[in-house]
Amino acid sequence: MTISWIQAVILGIFACLASMPGMGGSAIGNYTLGRPLVAGLVCGIVLGNIPVGIMVGAAMQLVYIALVTPGGTVSADVRAVSYIGIPLAMLALNSYGLDPASAKGVSLATSFGAMVGTLGTVLFYGTATINLVWQHIGWQAVEKGDFKKLYLVDMGLPWISHIICSFIPTVIMCKLGVPVVETIKTTLPMDGIPMMTLFTVGSMLPCVGIAILLKQVVNKASDFIPFFFGFTLAASMGLNLVSVTVVAGMFAILQYNLKMTGIKAKEAALASGGSFDDDDDDEEDI
Repeated sequence: MTISWIQAVILGIFACLASMPGMGGSAIGNYTLGRPLVAGLVCGIVLGNIPVGIMVGAAMQLVYIALVTPGGTVSADVRAVSYIGIPLAMLALNSYGLDPASAKGVSLATSFGAMVGTLGTVLFYGTATINLVWQHIGWQAVEKGDFKKLYLVDMGLPWISHIICSFIPTVIMCKLGVPVVETIKTTLPMDGIPMMTLFTVGSMLPCVGIAILLKQVVNKASDFIPFFFGFTLAASMGLNLVSVTVVAGMFAILQYNLKMTGIKAKEAALASGGSFDDDDDDEEDI
């Protein structure tokens, strides 16, 4: 398995689009194209192996499922994980002959994602630093009343930042990925201590992502029930990722409808001049 220059260029373009404001804002860019689960499909299409791309993306998504950037602070660059880490992990799995659905395959993929994600923080802050120049140009345009120039500042000039800190590094690292992976394979055999350590650490990384997610969404003890129910359902019925997603979506819709029903009932009670007991709402949530 190799990556051609054309494939590397396509991956570099997607790395830019993953966080570009011109791609419809963060919703379409960072929080859709930039997520490993979506990027796995993109990388699979570009590299000609969709099943492996999706499985690698799903494995890396678990690690970064709860990653946020409060105040611009980021511990790992998911854009680099998605469009550098996933292609390199696909190359590594092919080189080592590992099944991406196996425990060792998942551990190797998540380890590659963690290494690239940490390295990608340099690219993230490099992009943010260069964008400060465009921000200064934007403030000057506002002071002069030239508001039309803001379109250039928002959608045009940031491409320079992303070409320097996203496109070029992605293209180079993806194109040079094959010899790098082959060097790793030669230097670090499968039965060696370094690779065994890599597999051990990689197998624990998804636990970190799930723990961070739980810390954000669990407010009371009863919130654990849907979480454990999902694991029990998947283990007992042998559901795959797609099936689990459909079931989870159904529960999310039910929970949303229950919440909205409670809010509408409360608004109707207040509008009629009555009172609304919050305890009833708590009992309904439980």
